Amino acid sequence: MRRLDFSLFVAIFLVAAPARAASPGAAADLHTLRTERALDAARKQGPPALRAFLVRMPKGADLHVHLSGAVYAESFLRAAGEDGLCIDTAALRFVPPQLDKHCAAGQVAAAQMLATMQQPASQTLYDSLIDSFSMRSFVPSSGWSGHDQFFATFSRFSGTSKTHVGEWIDEVATRAAAQNEQYLELMDTPAFGHAAKLAAQIGWDADLPALRQRLIDGGLFQEVDSARAAAVAALKSRDQIEDCHTDRAKAGCAVTVRFLYQILRNAPPEQVFAQTLLGFETVSRSPEFVGINFVQPEDAYFSMRDYTRQMRMLDYLHRLYLQVHISLHAGELALGLVPPDGLRFHIRQAVEIAHAERIGHGVDIMDEDNAEALLKEMAARHILVEINLTSNDVILGIRGRNHPLPDYLRAGVPVALSTDDEGVSRIDLTHEYVRAEDEFSLSYTQLKDMARASLEHAFLPGSSLWSRQDHYTTPVAACARQPLGGDKPTTACRSFLNANPRAAQQWDLEHRFQVFEAQW
Repeated sequence: MRRLDFSLFVAIFLVAAPARAASPGAAADLHTLRTERALDAARKQGPPALRAFLVRMPKGADLHVHLSGAVYAESFLRAAGEDGLCIDTAALRFVPPQLDKHCAAGQVAAAQMLATMQQPASQTLYDSLIDSFSMRSFVPSSGWSGHDQFFATFSRFSGTSKTHVGEWIDEVATRAAAQNEQYLELMDTPAFGHAAKLAAQIGWDADLPALRQRLIDGGLFQEVDSARAAAVAALKSRDQIEDCHTDRAKAGCAVTVRFLYQILRNAPPEQVFAQTLLGFETVSRSPEFVGINFVQPEDAYFSMRDYTRQMRMLDYLHRLYLQVHISLHAGELALGLVPPDGLRFHIRQAVEIAHAERIGHGVDIMDEDNAEALLKEMAARHILVEINLTSNDVILGIRGRNHPLPDYLRAGVPVALSTDDEGVSRIDLTHEYVRAEDEFSLSYTQLKDMARASLEHAFLPGSSLWSRQDHYTTPVAACARQPLGGDKPTTACRSFLNANPRAAQQWDLEHRFQVFEAQW
């Protein structure tokens, strides 16, 4: 039978509503039911119809997104031309020009390539670079896996000027706004050259208080002010690009952006500790930064050898900086990538030793010792897992029935969908919602709770809108007895929202749900 179009499916499912008046709660339930039916209609049509439905759905926040990996290759190529970079045509990567500003043999100026795109050779090189900088067109081969390609991309497109960071934020925020997102926590690595040099001079000392003092005495914190200044400048540049705070403000201005301070885990322990200490200090002084995270491949040499040692570093620093939030990549591993023993403890130690409030990826949860008990602990302690379906597929080959998302949902562990590196993967957050729905047949309520969880567990200051954590039924007393997300909250509720940025974002999400669900 010929497939019915999306609007006809909706018309079939959405029968006339009862004419009698309903309470705000009953009306909300009715809208949710109708939206559930609309989602079911789209599901039956397939992924394209799902995307048309889900791109408009409010998604709250993307909590797990690396800024450099979120930028699409085309943007890096444009910036390389503006910066005078060269392209190594064999290695398909950016390289700096020679001292005389010319490119060496076997290289071509990025600006020259872009200026001659009418020539087939330039178009071929351009296409090859996009493939080199991303997972586009990638096919695994002997000795080169998706994992290898994914992590190799970052060094290939590096080298563009930091003056473009505001442009990168604009790109990611504009894309987020087009998908009804409202908040981003962008992972980025501020400059830490002095910290790395100082750490190398001092060397490793297992006496962490003594090592900390030696680093401070050596001037470790001199990079704190520059890190904050760079973040402030980047956000200001983004605002200027988008005409924020003017009557010409672009859609991206509605997306709130904060940073997570990235720590490079695949390094000698003295450098990891120095950078982590610098990160904690920076976050504690800078409202633009809301937390820290450890990055780089979890299966790399230092990442594996020093995993427990690094968790203990975090334990020590957490006790000195209780206000600094921690989210950790943990369990981004699969059988065969590392020995089986390496799958048994990473998530547990991130939670129980390192005080992680959120876990990024968490793919190997069922390989952990006593996995069921760990799931119960994570649920009881409200440890959110940042789920990155496409990233887990292209890097680890974990998808569908082999992915632990259903295990987390079954155990009541809060989860939120995120993109990881949408530029490298050539995706967006809507793609992850479509994938989750297509592979796991989630209900609209489940998707809605994931969006709510993304703001419930965002590292925003202030109290939650909800009276019980991870229970999205009863708001705090100040905002009760009125439609959630209404245009005119009571005086008490407005005062509460003004004092609590987290709750204000959550109220905005509920308003967006009202608007979205009213369509059906």
